[in-house]
This record gives sequence, C-alpha cells and structure tokens, in this order.
Amino acid sequence: MSTDPLIDRLATDLRPVRRRTPWRDAAILLVLGAIEIVWVMTTGLMRPDMAHAMHMPSFWWKTASLAALAAISGGTALLSFSPLHTPRRGLRMVGAVALLALGLGWLVDALQAGPAVLWQRLDPAHGLICARKVVELSLPAALALGLLARRGAPVDSHGTAWAAGIAASAFGALAFSLACPFDDPLYLVVWYLAAGCVVTLATRLVLPLLTRW
Repeated sequence: MSTDPLIDRLATDLRPVRRRTPWRDAAILLVLGAIEIVWVMTTGLMRPDMAHAMHMPSFWWKTASLAALAAISGGTALLSFSPLHTPRRGLRMVGAVALLALGLGWLVDALQAGPAVLWQRLDPAHGLICARKVVELSLPAALALGLLARRGAPVDSHGTAWAAGIAASAFGALAFSLACPFDDPLYLVVWYLAAGCVVTLATRLVLPLLTRW
C-alpha cells in the first residue's frame, strides 16, 4: 500500500522523545529547591538566630504558608503541562490557601505585634533588599518551569503561566525565608508579596510566548 508522500516528509525528521511524567518533573523541582536551601545554609546566609526563630509562631507561619503555596501551585503547573488537565481548579485552591495564610498572619500579628509604628515595621530599606533576594532566588524555578512547559502541551497557556509564576515566587521566598531575619507578618506580607507579584507577572507575560502550543 502506497503512503501519502506528504506524511513521509513530515515524519522524516521525527525523533523519539522520553515520555514526561509529573512525578519526574516534580522531582526536578524538589532537587532544585533542595539545592537552593543547601546553598543558603552553606554560604553563610542562614540567619544567625535560627534557634530563637524556631520558637516564634510567625516563623512557622511564614515557612508553612510558603511551602503550601509552592506545593499547590507547583503541582498545578506541572499537571497543566498535560492537555488533559486545566490549571483553573488548582489556581482557585491557591487563592483559597493564600487567603487562609493572610488570615492566620493577621492572627499571628495580633498576638505578637509590638508598639512600633507602621513605617518602622515595614522598614523599606531592608524590605527592598529582601524583595530583590526573593526575586533572584525565584529565577531558577521560573526557568525550570519554563523549560518543562516547552516540553508539554498546556491547553490553557495563560493559566499555566500564572501557576508557574506563583510556584517560582513561592519557591524563591521559601528558600530565602531561612536567611531573612524578619518575622513581622506585616513586613513579610508587603515585601514578599511585592516580590511574588513581580515574578508572577513576568512569568505570565513571558511563558506563553515560549510555549509551542
């Protein structure tokens, strides 16, 4: 039986590729996150008062909230690389977790906030530095998610980009939380959120241009 010459020409350059799975992609992200955390711990960036910080509710609120956001948004992004999954449900869950984290942060703030005025609590001089560090530590995760997205076939490129941006910023913030000496919930919400918005918006604008579908 003769075959269509057009099909032959289209199939000439095809090469076998390794089948991708969310579990393998998740392992890549986990290894990348572990490398960043180890880098923080071994380069002298670890906060010197870690033993004291681990007894503060605000420290555990900070790390637990960021870990939850990184896990949910990262899982949402990885699943959405397949055409069988949409990121919309995961994004709604991310929004719910973020609102819950803000509510818990308000409670922690009410329990431990001192008499300092608003401007002192925000400390813009250090806040801008912290925001910049979060953005820098988010870049490896954003790059990894971008490369993984190019190998996938997301049907909702915009939703996938939002999920990937949130995941990258949460990964960066989680790594930096081990070095950041500030535990004031107001400070963390303002400056970490500012950094997260920068990373997420940049990812939302760039990632759809890089995907092939």
